[in-house]
Amino acid sequence: MIIYEHMKMTDCKRVAAMEKEIFGQDAWTEDDLRESLCCDYALYVVARDTSSKADGRNGAGGDRPAGDLVDDAPAIACAGVRNMCGDGDITNVMVDERYRRQGIAEEMLKYLFEEGRNIGVRAFTLEVRRSNTGAMKLYEKLGFVSEGIRPGFYDAPKEDAVIFWKREEADV
Repeated sequence: MIIYEHMKMTDCKRVAAMEKEIFGQDAWTEDDLRESLCCDYALYVVARDTSSKADGRNGAGGDRPAGDLVDDAPAIACAGVRNMCGDGDITNVMVDERYRRQGIAEEMLKYLFEEGRNIGVRAFTLEVRRSNTGAMKLYEKLGFVSEGIRPGFYDAPKEDAVIFWKREEADV
């Protein structure tokens, strides 16, 4: 079972390793993640696979309470948002390669939107590599609209970023 919850300090090591695997030299470090978790304007969420396969156990955990299964389940995906006066800058959207194309990113982002609204975010923005068509399709499905390009934004390889916004409809 996949669950979504707020990221904990104990997730930083695993999430940093996932970052390095996915983003290479552009990855955030464990210290970067710990520092971000301490910011009152930032919110990070993770997805966890609580099934026995994900954490290496056979069966449901024996005599252990159900809460232990969640606490022991490693993060398999992560996303963060920073609230800048109501605009939420989404960072670090990633899903472990073994869990891609299963709807986890979509559900995690929906959870991030809900939790972000609880801390005052009214519009969400993010950048994505111009070549990452899969991610762009997902963002468009979630209501994001492309509103510009940041030339040469990414390194290794050098690439433009497409800027996406998901704005809350104005109350009439």
